[in-house]
Amino acid sequence: MDLRKVNDYTWEIPRTGDMKVPAYIYVNSQLLPHLQQDKTLQQARNMACLKGIQRAAYVMPDAHQGYGFPIGGVAAFDLDEGIISPGGVGYDINCGVRLLKTEYHLKDIQPQIKKILNGMFQKIPSGVGKKGALQISGKELEEVCVKGAEWIVENGYGVREDLLRTEEYGRMKGAEPRQLSKRARERGIPQLGTLGAGNHFLEIQKVGEIYDSHVAETYGIHSKDQILVMIHCGSRGLGHQTASDYIRMMENLSKDEQLPDRELINAPVRSTLGDKYYSAMKCAVNYAFANRQLIAHWVRQVFKNIMGHSEGMNQVYGVCHNVAKIEKHEVNGRMKNVCVHRKGATRSFGPGRVEIPEVYRSVGQPVIIPGSMGTASYVLMGTTKAEKISFGSTAHGSGRLMSRKKAKRQFRGEAIKKDLKAQGVELQTASWKGVAEEASGAYKNIEEVVKTSHALGIGKLVARLIPVGVIKG
Repeated sequence: MDLRKVNDYTWEIPRTGDMKVPAYIYVNSQLLPHLQQDKTLQQARNMACLKGIQRAAYVMPDAHQGYGFPIGGVAAFDLDEGIISPGGVGYDINCGVRLLKTEYHLKDIQPQIKKILNGMFQKIPSGVGKKGALQISGKELEEVCVKGAEWIVENGYGVREDLLRTEEYGRMKGAEPRQLSKRARERGIPQLGTLGAGNHFLEIQKVGEIYDSHVAETYGIHSKDQILVMIHCGSRGLGHQTASDYIRMMENLSKDEQLPDRELINAPVRSTLGDKYYSAMKCAVNYAFANRQLIAHWVRQVFKNIMGHSEGMNQVYGVCHNVAKIEKHEVNGRMKNVCVHRKGATRSFGPGRVEIPEVYRSVGQPVIIPGSMGTASYVLMGTTKAEKISFGSTAHGSGRLMSRKKAKRQFRGEAIKKDLKAQGVELQTASWKGVAEEASGAYKNIEEVVKTSHALGIGKLVARLIPVGVIKG
């Protein structure tokens, strides 16, 4: 494959063959070799062959091989000639991150960290197939799928300010629960308010470093050792089932269509099946927003019970990954609505975009990039440059380096807990196997990922967050 270096952080796969546009890979020299060991670059090229793709196919700094699109793949499609693809969104629809600030500092909570972790572990079910404490009916599930986090707040779990500081205000409009399968509903009803497994986590963090004090202060991050809580989870079984259902439907409808990879099966954006998938996807997006909202409420409750109060535990922001959205971007010199797919990528809008909460509009959207277990996480700021060169997108994490199967062979959960303890990090888990799968050694170096984002200008560094307590499913 012809891969040309544009600069220290950009590589181009020029347009050849069936490619409609070029592909741009945003990595530095340390990250590039990892992409050459799997199918990431081929998947980037495949993205560029899809109907109606606009400008280019983009690959973010944390990219690795995925289903259809690479994880870290971003592409936008014309609404009349383009497509919408479950493989360009992902199975865990709206897997995302929510960050709460506190007015506590490490010295305040240090004696109680184990107790706080245990309280959250008891309150918020984690692990494969776990059921939530909040039992809802089928009718209530439909309301959750339509209203998202708004339904949770209306029912007493959280405050309206949370919605103002959540992407899409915690609710994508146009969700149609009737487009969900019976099985997707069955899987969704018992799992609201659960963390799940895999790379999902609930983490108590301290501020390690502030790079931009003005922007950090705007976001509510003001001093070293300030305590924050990060929630990373998604739409659980409902989202996974929805992806599976529509991949199967699209395969049945277009068996003869020539694609570079059958995992890129799709439907026209403006088609009956495309509309149905988009509506069902929005249901899963809203379910995930509601899920994180409920978890955030219980986190505050645990802090209040153990520390005496939860005052000042305001939301910094909530971002979503694994989503398709109709957004306005510049294409060929004019602004137009396009269907942007972000798979394992975070929206990174710069100052002035109306989609950003008013309180942050002057500086840009908060971008939250979680680390792997035991490593730092980062808060960045969205940029106008990102809108120009990545449809307003950047990385969503550190990115896997090895498969879960390989990680289980190489690491042991008990040993990881011991190592974390030596670093001053407490760990609570539902599965030693899950801990081994998510060992930091199974992931890329997040420092290189955020360094690339910052240097390229698709997300500027604001603060570094260091874990002090981790809950893994």
